[in-house]
Amino acid sequence: MHTWTRGAIATLEAEAARSADTHLIRLDLPAFPGIPLYFKDESVHPTGSLKHRLGRSLFLYAICNGWLERDRPVIEASSGSTAISEAYFARLLALPFIAVMPRHTSRQKIAQIEFFGGICHLIDGTDVYGAAQRLADERGGHYMDQFTYAERATDWRGNNNIAKSIFRQMRLEPDPVPRWIVVSAGTGGTSATLGRYIRYGCAQRDERTMLAVVDPENSVFADYFETGDASLTLACGSRIEGIGRPRVEPSFLPHVIDRMIRVADVDTMAALRVLEKLLGRRCGGSTGTNFVGALRLMSEMKAAGETGPVVTLICDGGERYAGSYYDDAWLASQHLDIAASRTSLLRLAHTGEP
Repeated sequence: MHTWTRGAIATLEAEAARSADTHLIRLDLPAFPGIPLYFKDESVHPTGSLKHRLGRSLFLYAICNGWLERDRPVIEASSGSTAISEAYFARLLALPFIAVMPRHTSRQKIAQIEFFGGICHLIDGTDVYGAAQRLADERGGHYMDQFTYAERATDWRGNNNIAKSIFRQMRLEPDPVPRWIVVSAGTGGTSATLGRYIRYGCAQRDERTMLAVVDPENSVFADYFETGDASLTLACGSRIEGIGRPRVEPSFLPHVIDRMIRVADVDTMAALRVLEKLLGRRCGGSTGTNFVGALRLMSEMKAAGETGPVVTLICDGGERYAGSYYDDAWLASQHLDIAASRTSLLRLAHTGEP
């Protein structure tokens, strides 16, 4: 094994040891007796999001495949959070890093990539994939390609992935087996990891946990889940940064998912305000999408007389979106009037009635 490769793996393993596991926050809504809601808080990672896990896995995968070496540039196509995490790991390994992203990506995310030493290559349109590959070819770099490798870079059977962490933390709860886990999909890597682990672990323990994936507007994942048509595309991408895609990504695996839930963007924006009241903090957009899906499932469970935990994710913090999702002027520019949706979600959270 090359000296650089050995040292790079040791550096990433040491970083993992320094990073404590993320918190599991329990929220008991009086309207849903026997149906506690848990948030796995991925915003406490060193790079502030769920993508910290993916970034580490992608670097380990690329190193062990022989794709990375000393001083070779790393290029990624990303709307922000994955690029922030990859910039962090590239800096740990003293590798140049370039993020290819849409020009409308939030200034806060761009600033964080640059803070970790990355360079942001902004483009018009949605072809971040082709632009990233061309840039890698021009500079003799490696295109990390999260959208292809996310589902295979993570060891879904264990190694402290997010699925194993959720089930380990739930063991001491009064009802330790989640009835539903609710996540959103960008690459599809998280839903693939959770879906595989649920089948692997629940089969061993004779348990039944189901996986629901929420999908925002301007995304093909829900349609692909229903039709099986992998050729689906859209002309524009999702307004909810980090989730939803205008094409079917290779890492999105529909057969490990039990249910897809469509969530309107106006409901996501309203949910962020409701969550701020319930948790006393601001969360990122995908967390609002997750919360809407979780509430819908909890309402259905209550109506059917079912009980049991529902687990979802806080994917990142709201500070990255001060100039967009939490800005009334931005909402107006997007023609998103959240008043009615906010009232409806508050009623659902406080009464359990849809």
